[in-house]
Amino acid sequence: MKVSLNEIKTIINKLSDIIIANEIPFCELDSAAGDGDFGMSVAKGFKEIKKQWNDIEGDDIYSFLKNCSMIITEHCGGASGPIWGSAFRAAALSAKGKDGLNIDDIASMFEAAVSGIQKRGGAKLGDKTLLDALIPSTEALRQAADQGLDYKAAFKNASAAATVGAENTKSITATKGRASYVGERSLSYPDAGAMAVSVILNEFIN
Repeated sequence: MKVSLNEIKTIINKLSDIIIANEIPFCELDSAAGDGDFGMSVAKGFKEIKKQWNDIEGDDIYSFLKNCSMIITEHCGGASGPIWGSAFRAAALSAKGKDGLNIDDIASMFEAAVSGIQKRGGAKLGDKTLLDALIPSTEALRQAADQGLDYKAAFKNASAAATVGAENTKSITATKGRASYVGERSLSYPDAGAMAVSVILNEFIN
């Protein structure tokens, strides 16, 4: 069983809806140690995807995701544009030449997204960024793929891993992004980006 281009479009449409619906909660999460604009910054790009939806070109998965990445890079505010745009662009490249994606391909897309973010921002696991949720969820997807689990089970595991990773950021002092400016005052507060990854995956499986 493979995920088709039309199914990828349905996923991106739902992803956009989740991010837009959580714009205010994501801002509230960011207000503890950041500028408080994270939700708005990310939502701007995905609102633009919805606005341009019927005009986004792409007759294969790679082209469609690449064009989405360009919109995200241009329209998401602050650091979110380069970071989320890099993730989408790297994910698109991993799907190049494929007319459908199995669970192994999807795990590879997540791995590529992690790599794209790290190349762009230089963050790693433990830096109190979205990677503290995205890396564990990606590792869970890879393990699920290696075990031959189906999509539902794989993403359930990925969601659980992201939730634990996001919660763990409460005990980390920020060293990247705006939150790094407040140092130890970021302790006891979760990273907004990591929480966003957790929320998105949780809402996808429910």
